[in-house]
Amino acid sequence: MRIIVVGGGIAGLATALACARYGHEVTVLERDDTPMPADAEAAFAWERTGAPQVRHSHAFLARLRNLLRDRAPDVLDALLDAGATEIAFTEHLPPTLTDRLPRPGDDELVALACRRTTFEWVLQKLVLEEPGVELRHGIAAGTLDARSGPIPQVVGVDGARADLVVDARGPRSSSADWLTAIGAAPVREELHESGIVYFSRFYRVRDGVEAPPYVGPTAADLGYLKYAIFLGDNRTFSITYAIESHDEEMRRALAASAGFETVARSLVATAPWRVDGVSDPITGVHVMAGLRNRYRSLVDGDGSPLVHGFVAVGDAAVCTNPLYGRGCSLAFVHAFGLADALREHADDLDGSARAFAAFTERELVPWFRSAVLQDAQARALLEELPSEDPRAFMQAVFREGLLPAMRTSPVVFRAFLRWFNLLATPDALMADAEIVGEVLAAYEDRANRPGPPVLGPERESLILDLSVGEKGA
Repeated sequence: MRIIVVGGGIAGLATALACARYGHEVTVLERDDTPMPADAEAAFAWERTGAPQVRHSHAFLARLRNLLRDRAPDVLDALLDAGATEIAFTEHLPPTLTDRLPRPGDDELVALACRRTTFEWVLQKLVLEEPGVELRHGIAAGTLDARSGPIPQVVGVDGARADLVVDARGPRSSSADWLTAIGAAPVREELHESGIVYFSRFYRVRDGVEAPPYVGPTAADLGYLKYAIFLGDNRTFSITYAIESHDEEMRRALAASAGFETVARSLVATAPWRVDGVSDPITGVHVMAGLRNRYRSLVDGDGSPLVHGFVAVGDAAVCTNPLYGRGCSLAFVHAFGLADALREHADDLDGSARAFAAFTERELVPWFRSAVLQDAQARALLEELPSEDPRAFMQAVFREGLLPAMRTSPVVFRAFLRWFNLLATPDALMADAEIVGEVLAAYEDRANRPGPPVLGPERESLILDLSVGEKGA
């Protein structure tokens, strides 16, 4: 089968890799002119106007690492050779977890520490070595070529013929416009704004200096500010903050290097990484706004394709709030799901399209709905809810039950890790009777334990520090 993949980011490259290994001929069209750099450091300087998110922190979750281990071990080996490292979460347990005995399944709870650019560079190198794959840089796809009919049949892009066109252009994909232009039925879209803006900066630990101990996943929510540390490859790491998009005062402060550093040195988790002499910034502050959860279905309510010969993968189909770090992992899952659908329904594009749509609904859409719900819950946590509001009880259980149980129960902690790493279904935490029991027990015991640990300053105190820093500058 001849396949054209539009978009040469991680979703597009993963699709090319997975499909080529089943014998398909694949041409990847990448709008950015990004020829192969010499090494990972040169890749970090890639000009990616079509993918501004490459300058931000990325999570390569256990589900992705395990998929590579099982289905593309050469990719995993190449990433490790390039300086990526494996993070075995159960080897970095929080000190509050006194039961440190191993459990079955711990070997699955392993993620990858890597910069997005390094991951993409390694993947592109290996894709280029695949027989039957061509990668064309600096090519912006214009229009679909299609035969008209009750269900249009896509036959190529801009005159280049293909049996299947794959949209891998990410969250800003215009596939709905493409399909409207060839007479397809309207694409059903669900869109939910996340209401956040986030800020990232990369650093490198100095030679000869031992990095601070990593307890993962290192992330916290202060209410007015969420933050996390992401380990990278080759002694790099990044810090990311997320705030409500309407918080203009904090937004102005964090966008400046001085303000970003003031905050980094004020937070319990990030301060040891920014102590003088430990690390140096290797980028400025990168800002990303307009973040949303979006799902575009290319089938109707009965599961019938709106178009033949065209599918979308990764964020072009199902995009979740990047704060949750699922994009790259789900893109790989989606790409291999497409390859499997094509293999199982050889020479039957309608059958493969239906199978792929069913796979999307089963494996990706639940995480979209979970992200929408998480965003809503995060906003609710900022509200002072009256006691009669049913959300108030769930808010209290989350704060006084789930979070404390995660710090002390090996069962709850591992269940959270499996959920966080996409190894369990989105509802798994609250669908397990043992987990619910431990969470409720922690909630009932709330009066007998000390308050939650202090993770950072109150907003008013931090704003004061930021304003003093601005005056000093």
